Amino acid sequence: MKRLFDWLQSRTGFRGAQHALLDEPLPPGTGWFFTLGSILLALLGVQILTGAFLTLYYAPTPDHAYDSIRFIISTTAGRVVRGLHHYGASFVVVVAALHIVRVVAFGSYKPPREATWLSGLALLGLILAFSLTGYLLPWDQRAYWATVVTINIARLTPGGGDLLAGLLQGGASIGALTLTRWYSLHVIFLPAGLIGLIVLHLFLMRRHGISGPVRPRPGDPSPFYPWQAARDTTVVAATLCALAFMAWGGAPPLEGPADPSDSSFVPRPEWYFLGLFQLLKYFPGRWEVVGALVVPGIVAALLVLLPWLDRGPSRDPRRRPLVMGVFTLGLAAVVALTGLGWRDSPPATGSAQSWTLREIGGRVIAGSAGCARCHSPEGVGGPFEGVPLSRGPEWLGGHIEDPEMIAPGLRQPPAKVGERDVAAIVAYVRKLSRQPYPGVALQTEQAAGVYARYCVGCHVIDGEGGKDGPELSHIGTKRDAAFIEKVVADPESVNPDAEMPAFRKRLSDAELSAIAAFLAARK
Repeated sequence: MKRLFDWLQSRTGFRGAQHALLDEPLPPGTGWFFTLGSILLALLGVQILTGAFLTLYYAPTPDHAYDSIRFIISTTAGRVVRGLHHYGASFVVVVAALHIVRVVAFGSYKPPREATWLSGLALLGLILAFSLTGYLLPWDQRAYWATVVTINIARLTPGGGDLLAGLLQGGASIGALTLTRWYSLHVIFLPAGLIGLIVLHLFLMRRHGISGPVRPRPGDPSPFYPWQAARDTTVVAATLCALAFMAWGGAPPLEGPADPSDSSFVPRPEWYFLGLFQLLKYFPGRWEVVGALVVPGIVAALLVLLPWLDRGPSRDPRRRPLVMGVFTLGLAAVVALTGLGWRDSPPATGSAQSWTLREIGGRVIAGSAGCARCHSPEGVGGPFEGVPLSRGPEWLGGHIEDPEMIAPGLRQPPAKVGERDVAAIVAYVRKLSRQPYPGVALQTEQAAGVYARYCVGCHVIDGEGGKDGPELSHIGTKRDAAFIEKVVADPESVNPDAEMPAFRKRLSDAELSAIAAFLAARK
């Protein structure tokens, strides 16, 4: 082995690199606070590695981006890799912010480390740019409408707002060019800039050395290996284990496919942009530019100029009350705005309660309409859970009414379905593309099928349905199951002037009992 290592040394000089990596002299007292840089470097490595694997299956086109993500998360390995990449982005932002806090608290930006500080701020900006450009790539509703907000904010830039928004959008509307440009930024230009800045930051850090404790301690410098290396290894391993634990179940579920016509969708940014999102609420109308650009610009300028604003020789935070006080107030403001934004954010979908009665009823109607002849594991169309959904509701409704519009002569049409049946099946299929069916009680499914087929046109439940008849969201506070069943079966037996048709002959005994029991439980 000695002869082998001697040969490698003569050809590569690896012992010099080993000396540079492991024998860096550290000031006495260097400890756990100085492990954050190693954690951040390890997390960025995870992001690059998982991102590279995701690109093997991701298709950056509006027709295939959403379905390629669905394919990735259909396997355990893909789900874990995407989970690592998704939660890894949050870990990177948190650790980068903690690193900045540590540098400010320890005064590590002071001469001769001004350039190191500036390169670190540039790295933080690139990390946020990674998070922003990666947001669009799933091409779901959340990504699409958050991108609309981002481009509108870019348009507020004085002087060149329209030019910047045009570069980000790439065309007359958000579409294929937008997705391509953001994907290129995310996987080509930003990684190149990131690697260059990391190399520069490490070079400057090694050139000027680690700042060490705020109050110099007596003693000789100690090498990085073994003690500081052991600390770095410990915290990096603990951080990666925590990341793996969070990523095991995969990233949060996708929203529905991007639908530019659905202007009712409320955008929700990732948590690390919630502070800015909340700030915009306090500057409506023509004052929006203040919250979007002026306030963040002032904060960024103060951080950039910090080494020149704080010119005192001491690094002790107790001897820098003005700097530490202003920085603490700014940090508290960011945390408070983020908390307020979190509280005001609309709830994400993903629970059984997020499925509406019509969507559940669509599942029941699809089963009775014969859709399973094609949409089953053995059918030519495959199960609904695996059907790519890049089409709009009009196309889906047309296909349900006439399957031959896709493949003439190949598929038999399902049973005759009405307009409400079609709408319910479309709602079910679109919901299923966003999240798996949670499973509900059989009686609830029967009631949902009845509501979606017969009741939704006249009665509102939880904000959905027609308004010709009374709202049924809380009918159980006024009527019991026996009375409701009697009204549904024969309304004129209760009210001779009732305009509601009788459903005794249209519903089975089980369906009649199910809808009555369900409505009676609506308190």
